[in-house]
Amino acid sequence: MCLRLVCTLLGSAGFFWTSATKCTWPTRGDCEPSCENENKSDRVDAQYLARIGRLDTALLYPLRHRSLETQADLAVLRSRAALVRARATLVNHLRGTVKSIGGRLPRCETKYVAERAALHLPPEVVPALTPILEAVAELTAHIAAYDKQIEQMAKERYPETELLRQVPGVGAITATTFVLTVEDPGRFPRARAVGSYLGLRPRRAESGAQNPQMHITKAGDKHLRSLLVECAHHILGRLGPDCDLKRWGLALAERGGKAAKKRAVIAVARKLSVLLLRLWVTGEVYEPLRYPGRRGDAAALVT
Repeated sequence: MCLRLVCTLLGSAGFFWTSATKCTWPTRGDCEPSCENENKSDRVDAQYLARIGRLDTALLYPLRHRSLETQADLAVLRSRAALVRARATLVNHLRGTVKSIGGRLPRCETKYVAERAALHLPPEVVPALTPILEAVAELTAHIAAYDKQIEQMAKERYPETELLRQVPGVGAITATTFVLTVEDPGRFPRARAVGSYLGLRPRRAESGAQNPQMHITKAGDKHLRSLLVECAHHILGRLGPDCDLKRWGLALAERGGKAAKKRAVIAVARKLSVLLLRLWVTGEVYEPLRYPGRRGDAAALVT
């Protein structure tokens, strides 16, 4: 059965997911010929999908619907991320307003901004920014509560996250998000496919002798992809411990070009996703320096 579902059809998707019917669905790229049809209608779309399914079902993809429990736990993680974004917006407004009148707030971690900024606010903007400080303090308290909830959830319901947290820079939030997003580690034919699933591989537009370098696809879960990129920044940064993955990324960044560091961060995030999946599947103990004598050689991490 070929389906084209929208995200709001949770009831229908759940019915087909629990039934014995084998369902497939098209990606956005597969639907482009149908969407660009000058005579587009539901009947035309249905005929188009039926013909693709009859011709070759390999052009479509199996329907995988997350369980309600998984979606509920993901809602906790994404709610925390929403609060973090809201707090960052308020803090930027706070600093920008103070700077616009010639002042400057001290540098500190975001969770300490509310209590430290109150001591350095210019008198002229105290009435305007006091509610902002109170909102930042309240958001910080809610984020801390989410952190405790996620830590407890990972420990009690998702013990496999301990395998992923062996990698420096990967904490409870990233490990739990990875486990809940992938859900089934055996869904990929090989570990390297998880990079494409998360949109961390570059696009391809090869034609004849031309093979331009393009940006990543950014497919899949945006939240998990951003978390992996943050972990990659930590691994390549000064606080990241020495490991094969860091050596490989630094060697890639040294190849020159102003965008070399950005490409290295994305490449490390992609290899990190493969590494996390391998640790989850095999249950192995993470070895930071499997080949300590080889600089820049981290390929063995994903074989």
